[in-house]
Amino acid sequence: MATIMRASRLLVATDVLRQGRNTGRWFKINSQSSCRQLSDVATMPISKVLIANRGEIACRVIRSARKLGIKTVAVYSDADKHSMHVAMADEAYHIGPAASQLSYLNKQKILQVAKSSGAQAIHPGYGFLSENTEFADLCDKEGVIFVGPPSSAIRDMGIKSTSKSIMSAAGVPIIEGYHGTDQSDDRLRAESEKIGYPVMLKAVRGGGGKGMRIVMTAADFDEALESARREALKSFDDDVMLVEKFVDTPRHVEVQVFGDRHGNYVYLFERDCSVQRRHQKIIEEAPAPGLSEEVRRSIGEAAVRAARAVNYVGAGTVEFIMDSQQNFYFMEMNTRLQVEHPVTEMVTNTDLVEWQLKVAGGDPLPVTQSDLRLHGHAFEARIYAEDPDNNFLPGAGPLVHLSPPSGDQTIRIETGVRQGDEVTTFYDPMIAKLVVWSADRTSALEKLRHALREYHIVGLKTNIRFLDDLAKHPEFIKANVHTGFIPLYEDQLFSRKGPLNRQTLCQAATALVLFEQYKGQKEAVDSGDPFSPFSMGSGARVNENFIRRVAFTDKDDNIDVTVRYQSDGSYVVQIGDESFDVQATLTQIEDNTAQLVSTINGIKADTKVVMHEGAVHIFAEVGGVEVTRPVPEFLGDSSSGTMGDRAPMQGDITHIYVDPGAAIEKGDPLLALESMKMEYVIRAPKKGIIERVLVAKGDNVQKNAPLVVYQEQK
Repeated sequence: MATIMRASRLLVATDVLRQGRNTGRWFKINSQSSCRQLSDVATMPISKVLIANRGEIACRVIRSARKLGIKTVAVYSDADKHSMHVAMADEAYHIGPAASQLSYLNKQKILQVAKSSGAQAIHPGYGFLSENTEFADLCDKEGVIFVGPPSSAIRDMGIKSTSKSIMSAAGVPIIEGYHGTDQSDDRLRAESEKIGYPVMLKAVRGGGGKGMRIVMTAADFDEALESARREALKSFDDDVMLVEKFVDTPRHVEVQVFGDRHGNYVYLFERDCSVQRRHQKIIEEAPAPGLSEEVRRSIGEAAVRAARAVNYVGAGTVEFIMDSQQNFYFMEMNTRLQVEHPVTEMVTNTDLVEWQLKVAGGDPLPVTQSDLRLHGHAFEARIYAEDPDNNFLPGAGPLVHLSPPSGDQTIRIETGVRQGDEVTTFYDPMIAKLVVWSADRTSALEKLRHALREYHIVGLKTNIRFLDDLAKHPEFIKANVHTGFIPLYEDQLFSRKGPLNRQTLCQAATALVLFEQYKGQKEAVDSGDPFSPFSMGSGARVNENFIRRVAFTDKDDNIDVTVRYQSDGSYVVQIGDESFDVQATLTQIEDNTAQLVSTINGIKADTKVVMHEGAVHIFAEVGGVEVTRPVPEFLGDSSSGTMGDRAPMQGDITHIYVDPGAAIEKGDPLLALESMKMEYVIRAPKKGIIERVLVAKGDNVQKNAPLVVYQEQK
């Protein structure tokens, strides 16, 4: 196990507590700065690297560094004190409060840790400081290797208007748009009308879908521009926008490129990242399906021209919009490792993080273009804490139960959390990346679906079932994908939930009864009460006339279920007018988790069940189902006459659109709330008159906190 170092505070020369390997004892060391000038270390192998990031990408870098024998230094905020990446690293240092602006975005503090720990290099991962030109310059100035491209490349590619000009000069196809310096509302509106709606508003320093809005009509322009600017300013400290023609039903195809300090460049083929929500990818695959070899070579060579044009070093991604005729146009270059890089690794048998660390230390690329070949097909599905049935609203909370799928080297789980950890509102809500490989697209897709059904999470809502529905959609199976795929097939993807079937209700009811009996027996044994009706052994029941009535919810309806114990140890479950003979036992019981072995009217089934907050979670071969119970009336909404809109999640109020007395229509914007790195506009569910606004701009509100009160009108 790696030695873990933690510091209670940071000094120029930091006294650090180190735990002795396998001893559990703590002792002090004095760690002085040992940085060399960049010119000295750039051609030397890196022996210690600081990862200026958190979560799954920090764990990913640690694993590759360990293979190379490189020591790792983690940094962590208050929220990440007990996180997985902290436990994995050789050393770990506290850098500030949970808010990223005060921790993972604190350039000076991170550099201070790098110098005091003796790290020669900093790997920024993705997000946070990975595309921050000022930080790259600061590393160069302080003699610390920045594991990424030169700051000039980040600067040129990070400003979308500049990047378009450079790409055009390099012979890379670009799309029609306005990239000018006149940023007045009138000019941007006029340019949008000149290009023709629909248009795409983009923050020039944007990335990850932030500061980006699709504007379908002129009537939507003002609100979209204001929201995009506000989000861009919050994310990038820059609200300069560009306008581009929005290509209808485009594909999002990107090319992985790599360069070294010796002028060598390769492309590692392409990925299709078309299926997105909120302009963020959720399923990626490599290679992009359906491309001709000519287009594959052409788009790869265009990506290399893009990299050469800015003297790129390290891993980068050139993103293209592709129309239905496979014409492609430069969109942007991400000057960092991408979240979806594992699918490229799977089809090229490479370790891109290993390449990053070696190239940053001055090594040449280990291959030439002629050495690279495609092998099979890979998918990546991003597992998020979010509610697909509520506009993919992100959530937070504890991972009460977390059981990833089993597999071999063809299935990778990229994650930074474990069972018992908590997804917080401070950072991106991604739980894990599920990556699968197989010899062809069809078998890889089937493997992805099987693995999704084996991914069991309880404690918060996730998109796992939605991903499974998406992966089995007939048009996705045919690879007819584009960025509007989810809205186009919304009715099919979101309306599949029918009523709970009777088998599921029988399993939920008997599991609930068996868990109650198990808990009662355990408490009786623990208390040593010989007169307890539960103290007679694992097969005991209260009596032979045992009857348990339970209610479950199914959409808006309540369903009453009666479980009657029979003398032979079986049950009769009554649901309405239907009666079911059930034999059921719990095995492998651990806390609130067990295997339910049941036979219902002669049909056998073996499912996992997890009990949490009154609900029964059932995981079978076809996926997971949550069977909930009714909320008591006294806990429901007690308002009368007025409606109070509540915060859908914890976050910061960034804008208030209404004042007391204002008349509002259904769908009008009320407030904007930022949470988990995204801004959400909260809209009026009904027509009414605003009575009170209960919050102010800048307030941090908790989930379900009341925001406005208004009088509903017919």
